[in-house]
Amino acid sequence: MTTPQLPSGPPVTTIEEVIDRMEAIEAALPPTDGLACFNRMYLGVTQQVLASVKQTMFADPEFLVHLDVLFANLYFDAVNAVTLDPENIPIAWRPLMKRRTHAGIEPIQFALAGMNAHINHDLPIALFSTCTNLETEPKDDPHHRDYSKVDVLLDAAEQSVRQSFEAGIVLKIDKHAQACTNVVANWSMNAAREMAWDTALGLWETRTMDIAHKMMLLMLGRTVALASRGLLVVV
Repeated sequence: MTTPQLPSGPPVTTIEEVIDRMEAIEAALPPTDGLACFNRMYLGVTQQVLASVKQTMFADPEFLVHLDVLFANLYFDAVNAVTLDPENIPIAWRPLMKRRTHAGIEPIQFALAGMNAHINHDLPIALFSTCTNLETEPKDDPHHRDYSKVDVLLDAAEQSVRQSFEAGIVLKIDKHAQACTNVVANWSMNAAREMAWDTALGLWETRTMDIAHKMMLLMLGRTVALASRGLLVVV
């Protein structure tokens, strides 16, 4: 089976462009593709974030929008690498990108592995870069309060994916379904975002210590990749 060609492009600059790029990725992939499972979940959350920004739900929308765009571009960098530079797919994204067409892996495993790579790895980097670009710090108000408001949207998205998978289990109770449930049961979106915030604080504190900063980034990528491999086991 031929793997579908992924759309690539330059960095996006607005949340609207983020949505357009994700819609292009969705259109290019069959629904069963592991990347499509993650992209579909991420697209829904981003659409809700855009609606929240327009409703002025955030105290500092400039910070939130800047963060959202940088965050998305890290995902798009990984997607671009699949087509343009496969040898340099970011370490954290390699498990999902390499296993996205494997049989025996359920959609929820793909979706959560993508969220694991994007939240645990990309999000702290995006937070660090946003603070650098806007000349602020992660601990400054109201950054964490705005950040926490997004948790509500992500929690709803995660629950939707889990409920969809559980509905399938009702129709097909077997050892495979139970084993898959066991694999994904301990992964939490909100816990991942809390860890991402703490990691961003660590990156901020080591920003003037070049070796420590680089080592932290390297270890982050490898640790996140290890967790994704655990989520993408064939059960």
